[in-house]
Amino acid sequence: MHTVVISGTGLWKPEEFVTNDELVASYNAYASRFNEQYAEAITSGDTAELPLSSAEFIEKASGIKQRYTYCKEGILDIDRMRPLLPVRADDELSHQAEMAVYAARQAMTVANKTAADIDMVIVSCAYTQRAYPAIAIEVQQALGIEGFGFDMLVACSAATFALHRAYDAVAAGSARCVLAINPELTTPQINFKDRDAHFIFGDVSTAVIMESSDTCTSDNGWEVLGTQAVTQYSNNIRSNFGYLSYADDTDPYADDKLFHQNGRKVFKEVCPMAAEHLRTQVEKLGFSVSDIKRWWLHQANINMNELIARRLLGRDPDTNEAPIVLDEYANTASAGSIIAFNLYNEDLVSGDLGVICSFGAGYSIGSLVVKKR
Repeated sequence: MHTVVISGTGLWKPEEFVTNDELVASYNAYASRFNEQYAEAITSGDTAELPLSSAEFIEKASGIKQRYTYCKEGILDIDRMRPLLPVRADDELSHQAEMAVYAARQAMTVANKTAADIDMVIVSCAYTQRAYPAIAIEVQQALGIEGFGFDMLVACSAATFALHRAYDAVAAGSARCVLAINPELTTPQINFKDRDAHFIFGDVSTAVIMESSDTCTSDNGWEVLGTQAVTQYSNNIRSNFGYLSYADDTDPYADDKLFHQNGRKVFKEVCPMAAEHLRTQVEKLGFSVSDIKRWWLHQANINMNELIARRLLGRDPDTNEAPIVLDEYANTASAGSIIAFNLYNEDLVSGDLGVICSFGAGYSIGSLVVKKR
């Protein structure tokens, strides 16, 4: 078994972003028009009135102040309310592959790796823009990497589950160096007409290089001490979008085909599940919760993050112990914990312990305990 390390990370964010004020102005204009158009049906009880929103409601409910978007055009247009992405030809680099390449190149630079050093590519995220050929193989081609690649879909746990696969491959010797990328293009799957969902997600791309300690030349390497994953079936976070819509004659863009959740149940069920998962993993490795210097948690909702941290620590965490990036990035599906790790790790010293964790639909939870080299 090889000792496995994280030797580099990359973070790419789009230039465009949408603030809460912009989003609320658009949604409220849409909701007011809807309520006016269907006033009689609302009065009779045949149609539900759409509630209005506010920037204050969004920030209090989630901790989000803005979100980056790969394509802002169309999102705020109340006659469209979804991104207006230009179609690319089959021989052009796809949107997700482009996002992936940006983050991958950053991670490769940090890890001191060239394409010749990498022999496995994983693209793992909440959604891929097509079924095949795999985005990972397209990225592999764009970067000039030999070897193999594949895509993974594990919703908001996709990043850590990919790192588990990378860890296993390097530890077993079936790969020398793995590039795991999370091009989270989430805004096309948001229902911008839903007050409780329209503000949640943003677009971003992250990447991680994982390799054997024997080949690591990075100035900021992290030894992976252990990985742990669990899944438990739940319908409380769901998207029914898929190719079967063509065969079952349903609307492929109906509300149920977009992201939707029972947020209260998710909060109630996932928080204790995640806290217990993390405590168990740390203790199995012979450590205590107090030994962990930093918790890079999935960035779903500030209230969830704070509750999980309180359950672990027995007190309120400070910003250094469990950093939050939701205010700027929003929920970026699986990339959130990697964003936090990328931005908040260089101040730690050799021997310091940390935990990278993500959780999401499934339910699914994935985590890694790491130690600064």
